[in-house]
Amino acid sequence: MINNVMISVKNLKKFFGDVKAVNNISFNVNKGEIFGLLGPNGAGKTTTIKLLLGLLESDEGELEVLGMDPEKDELQIKSRIGYVSEEPLIFKSLTPKDLFNFVASIRGMDSEETTEKAQQYLESLGALDYYNQLIATLSHGNKQKIQIIAAILHEPDILILDEPLAGLDAKSVKVMKEILDMHLEKGGSVLFSTHIMEIAEELCDRIGIINKGKMVGIGTIDELRAQSDKMGARLEDVFLRLTEQDVSVKEIVKKLRKSFNNKN
Repeated sequence: MINNVMISVKNLKKFFGDVKAVNNISFNVNKGEIFGLLGPNGAGKTTTIKLLLGLLESDEGELEVLGMDPEKDELQIKSRIGYVSEEPLIFKSLTPKDLFNFVASIRGMDSEETTEKAQQYLESLGALDYYNQLIATLSHGNKQKIQIIAAILHEPDILILDEPLAGLDAKSVKVMKEILDMHLEKGGSVLFSTHIMEIAEELCDRIGIINKGKMVGIGTIDELRAQSDKMGARLEDVFLRLTEQDVSVKEIVKKLRKSFNNKN
């Protein structure tokens, strides 16, 4: 790991036939920061994450996570990261208690300490009542809370979060933000994938905007806002323009207004 770079991506490519899911993107995630991958659905965010996790092999480019190669050092990397997927990927036939004990066993954690920590997280997220309930019976939001706790129990160096706030209530979102702050205070870093501009703007120190597999904009919020000022538009409008959605939005609004005016 060079200096404070926790994740390094250089000229990364991943194609599925004629589909260029990830097309020559580069970015770094530094120690103590939240780096946002922002883009519409299907932009290549999740594919990039799967490459970092070693779940897919790249076609071209260089990847380093904590100074290691995800394709060669998969187990070492996974022991030091926590991953939260958009759709909860957890053993639904277990209870949260069973799941956390399983996580503790494979990560070599003390079971009593894990139980205490897990219950603290459950209480803070308003899910303690579900500790002994089958995960399969929980709502999407509560499944997401269980997945988040499972990802942070071992205090990883890096959190890789793919739309982690999906399904969470406002109170849990606030608590989640505090959890991320504590993670950063301990020297950790976060790769945060989202398609929602407001979330990225509020949480992320730097943002990489992806569209059709390409990195079309990157920088701090202030840098992106300065770019939007030069373009004579709001930051949200620049995001829509960079991701080629501004024209379609205008057309949609135009049709809606025409339809509404005709009915009145």
